[in-house]
Amino acid sequence: MPNENVEAVTYRRMESGEFAGWHYWPHDRYEMHSGPYFFRRDAGARVQCAFRVTEQHLNGGGTVHGGCLVTFADYSLFAIAQDALAAPGTRGITVSLNSEFIGAALAGDLVEATGEVIRAGGSLIFVRGLVTANGKPALNFSGVIKKLERRGA
Repeated sequence: MPNENVEAVTYRRMESGEFAGWHYWPHDRYEMHSGPYFFRRDAGARVQCAFRVTEQHLNGGGTVHGGCLVTFADYSLFAIAQDALAAPGTRGITVSLNSEFIGAALAGDLVEATGEVIRAGGSLIFVRGLVTANGKPALNFSGVIKKLERRGA
């Protein structure tokens, strides 16, 4: 998510390539560097997140680095919770993120995440989800986002 100096949480649409029609947050330099990661809504309006594994995502053992999967889970928290963060001047920070590794992802795999908002209160949003690699479970996660208003808002 963009930092407090960015006026609004804006995303852009990919116009070409494998993820044409998907969206991304161009102002988050870390996500662009570590991913890039993408999101969209499926026909049922459920948020889907994805990235394609390349060599940069792999650890010394030839599988996706655990930190990459957890970073993607954190990204997915915000994509899944975007409706709860939609009020003007609202942004969020991760308060907690829990995860369990279930399986591996390899070079070339399509890694996806889906999930749901369990509860969105006045200041906290509770989310849970599942990361898959080529449709097989790789990581389950849950997290809490703290809503913040932009300074000066």
